[in-house]
Amino acid sequence: MKKWLGLLPGIMLLAIVGYAGKLIEHSITVYGKVHHFTLPNIEYVLWAIVLGLIISNAFGEDHFFRIFTPGIATYEAFLKIGIILLGSRFILADVLKLGGVSLIMVAIELGMAILLMTWLGKKFGLSPKLVSLLAVGSSVCGVSAIIATEGAIDADEKDSSTAIAVILSTGALALFTFPWIGHLLHLGNSVFGLWAGLGVDNTAEAVATGALYSDAAGKIAVLAKTARNATIGFIVLGYALYWAKKGLAKEIDNKASFLWKKFPKFVLGFLVVSLLASMKVFDHNQLTSLANLSRWAFLFTFAGVGLKTNVREMIKQGIRPFIVGLLGEGVIAAMTLGLLVLTNNIMGL
Repeated sequence: MKKWLGLLPGIMLLAIVGYAGKLIEHSITVYGKVHHFTLPNIEYVLWAIVLGLIISNAFGEDHFFRIFTPGIATYEAFLKIGIILLGSRFILADVLKLGGVSLIMVAIELGMAILLMTWLGKKFGLSPKLVSLLAVGSSVCGVSAIIATEGAIDADEKDSSTAIAVILSTGALALFTFPWIGHLLHLGNSVFGLWAGLGVDNTAEAVATGALYSDAAGKIAVLAKTARNATIGFIVLGYALYWAKKGLAKEIDNKASFLWKKFPKFVLGFLVVSLLASMKVFDHNQLTSLANLSRWAFLFTFAGVGLKTNVREMIKQGIRPFIVGLLGEGVIAAMTLGLLVLTNNIMGL
């Protein structure tokens, strides 16, 4: 009970910051209508993230802020709940149709990211296991993949924190650059959503980037990112076997058990809810309620993205890993965008 009560201050802060973002968006819209101004329509997603960034970087180092830390960390749980509930807004046929395109793109992105990050990491003289963590983080699902790989390959905790800082910083940059580029190129919701799901590493930032563009793009981003996340067990297993063969990590006794342990269970939850929706188990009102709950869960998530981003900690990690991250992510983003635009022109998305 004490542990659960300890989460309440941080969860309340997530709710306050997320809802404040909604209020700011609404207030600007109302003010523009009342005074007949044409004001930019900035989604609550960005306001929630910016508010969280300001609070965390202004007070994150203060002793009193520690009371909020455990609850803020639950934003990842809200993210998974939001993705599972979002399955109610997809019929399974749509999931399978888009999933086929996504899986092909995911396979290309995985190979490209692993090869590019490994090459760049070696060129810049980074430690071998840091290179592996960056490759896994940029190819699969960001922080979750790095944490899963750290234990599997017996990586140093400092390498893990550095890789996480790099992935989070490039994700924060994507939040501000991807939507701008998307509008500049007049990308459709499907193309942009797939790009956000493939080009942004951390799941929370990928979902937020898609939602910043449009609600439809946000849904597609979730689907593409979920397809990417589903590969985590296989990629981590591959790296674990590689380092074990070199005698620098523990041996894997049961590969099937290892894969199940690393597989993100919320992916199955998303598919189950989508299947139930396809079978018309839920009526219209229930589907509306599930969709609203999903939006509320994402509201907590977006607030958490800002509140968990500590600029000071990122700066402490040194410059070379960040150069590798920026170069690698920039090339991956450009190549995935080019591939998606080409695919869209040829066969439509």
